[in-house]
Amino acid sequence: MLELRNVTKTVAGVDHIRDVSLTLRHGSLNVLLGPTLSGKTSLMRLMAGLDVPTHGSVWLDGVNVTGTPVQKRNVAMVYQQFINYPAMTVFENIASPLRVAGADKATIEREVERAASLLRLTPYLDRTPLNLSGGQQQRTALARAIVKNASLVLLDEPLANLDYKLREELREELPKIFAAAGTIFVYATTEPQEALLLGGNTATLSEGRVTQFGPTIEVFRKPDDLVTAKTFADPPLNTIMLRKIGSSFQLDGGVNLPVPDDLAGIADASYTIGFQPHHLSLSRTGPSAVPVKAKVSVTEITGSESFVHLDFADVRWVMLEHGILSFEADEEIEVFIDPRHIMVFDADGRSAGPRAKLAA
Repeated sequence: MLELRNVTKTVAGVDHIRDVSLTLRHGSLNVLLGPTLSGKTSLMRLMAGLDVPTHGSVWLDGVNVTGTPVQKRNVAMVYQQFINYPAMTVFENIASPLRVAGADKATIEREVERAASLLRLTPYLDRTPLNLSGGQQQRTALARAIVKNASLVLLDEPLANLDYKLREELREELPKIFAAAGTIFVYATTEPQEALLLGGNTATLSEGRVTQFGPTIEVFRKPDDLVTAKTFADPPLNTIMLRKIGSSFQLDGGVNLPVPDDLAGIADASYTIGFQPHHLSLSRTGPSAVPVKAKVSVTEITGSESFVHLDFADVRWVMLEHGILSFEADEEIEVFIDPRHIMVFDADGRSAGPRAKLAA
């Protein structure tokens, strides 16, 4: 079990990590999700022992390892920017942790062949990294992490340089490999979709803070606050301020949303609601869905989906619809908001009421 206890890392007077406490168990998959510069890499470096926290402590299996250097820990780390030994063949790069550990020849050959097969590297074992593509070099670094059989494996956006098909395969296979070995598996990403595909647990990060940690689907569907909801949304979360009066949420422009039954008990006050782009629709999705007139800013077509950017009451929303849509700039269209899928946050940005539902 890896424990971070009130860990803070300050550099030149700036907190890169702020008062983070996490408990990660053996055999678990843990995703660090946040935008660039949110603190994911800094947190991984503290977990690995590459950096020492300014305050707080790091514990592994009940032992305080805060001052223990990375060389004395059983840790494997793979960055988006792959790191290999340029003078060694792919085989020797993958085998290097096993040779350091004193493994016998048969074990080395078996484990290298297994990792090479998984990562489609078998034809390249006799080449040096400089004779590989960027994706092949990244796969070599991943294979080395697999054979090391480390107790803690840290992957910092490791699949970004790989083609789509291989990314999808590895997202499915890597968690199984490390879980079977009882490894604590930590995976950093900027992509909410990747966190959902990986599953396990997710810690959302913002400005060096962990805003929420728990089972991935629970954090996605029930964010504790607006910051977490925005972190777990791509395209960006749609938001707007409104006021609850009795049984209605009143928006600008005379639009009223019925208050869902499970939020009926919250006080009459001003709130911010949030909803995902796929919960804004051209058609009525339920009996309580409410029509809203919005003006089209631009439409982005990506294959079989369209992202329609809309202006409503001085806010910008994005609607995701399947199919190819064509709208003129400044065209006014009718879209529907279903209150079953809204999240409600109070003036402090905390979830209001017994839920902040974000259905998948």
